[in-house]
Amino acid sequence: MVWDREKYLAHCKFQYTGHEMFTEIFGLLVGVDKEWINQGATKEEVDLSTFNHDKTLSTVCPVNIGAVTGIEPKVIEDNSEFSIKTDHMGRKTKLIKQVATISHPLDYPVKDFDDWLKVKHWYQFSENRIDWEALEQTVRLREQGYLVHVHIPGGFDESRQLMGNEEVCLACYEQPELIEDITRTLTTLAIQVLERVTDIVKIDVLEVHDDMAGKSGPLFGPVQVDRFMKPYYSKVWDFLSASGCTLFSQDSDGDMNPIIENLLACGINFMYPCEPNSGMDIVELRKKYGNRVCLKGGINKYALRGNEDDIKKELEYKICDITKGGGTIFALDHRIPNGVPIENYRYYVNKSRELLG
Repeated sequence: MVWDREKYLAHCKFQYTGHEMFTEIFGLLVGVDKEWINQGATKEEVDLSTFNHDKTLSTVCPVNIGAVTGIEPKVIEDNSEFSIKTDHMGRKTKLIKQVATISHPLDYPVKDFDDWLKVKHWYQFSENRIDWEALEQTVRLREQGYLVHVHIPGGFDESRQLMGNEEVCLACYEQPELIEDITRTLTTLAIQVLERVTDIVKIDVLEVHDDMAGKSGPLFGPVQVDRFMKPYYSKVWDFLSASGCTLFSQDSDGDMNPIIENLLACGINFMYPCEPNSGMDIVELRKKYGNRVCLKGGINKYALRGNEDDIKKELEYKICDITKGGGTIFALDHRIPNGVPIENYRYYVNKSRELLG
């Protein structure tokens, strides 16, 4: 089923539209396609098209609110096992092809305030950050029922891209003025761009990518969220929500429980992918937060490595009265992992649809 913006937004605002939403967020992990082909899967099953997951008519606002560096990425070494490149931030990165889809930085451009001042110009405003011609097309698409998203750099993630996880966490204590200046700069740039864009098109969804947690919890605690992220997120959200924006979506893996209340205070009202193996149980989250936050994902991907009874048990727990009726987009909590047989995935889709009516 294809959802238009009005139906999708109503669903995310906890209104029952007559349908539950069931989708796939990220697709297959590296190597699952070969496993499935060897098990007799069709091409349409491997690309997931045969499963007819729910989709939303959507478009991304054609703006760049991130780093504009002028650095041309270059390949240093590339073979069947790995690829080493320099990226748009000048970082040396490595991709292990057999197991990963995202390159891992081996170094970072910022260690202290002096380094930051050397690259701060990457976040200067320019009219060139907006594709004005494409923006007119965005207006037309919204009139045709498309949802309009806009991405801004994550309040944790952008500092992590500049410094790396360890240096960001240490800087919160040793160089707090550095982290504050990074997020203050992001705030200024985002508002400058969005002031111009919202004169032309209404934004429906504000999106940030943070990936700031693991199984043991988030890398920022409540104090750090309130000090470093909230001034940024609150100001941008206050501006956009005043112009009619409905959803503020954050993408982060891991256990976010210790800081969810703080994130909601920043304006965030949509979270995914809700990994149950990290304690993000969508049933318990719904009980605790009610209709304060829409949830996407939450079905344990590893249950699909078991048997049909394991899958049924997971689905019957997650797809229940408290999670149905709007406010939940049912999906696996991340990519389909290696070791999931195609027969199990078929059963998972069919059983989910049965339970969702």
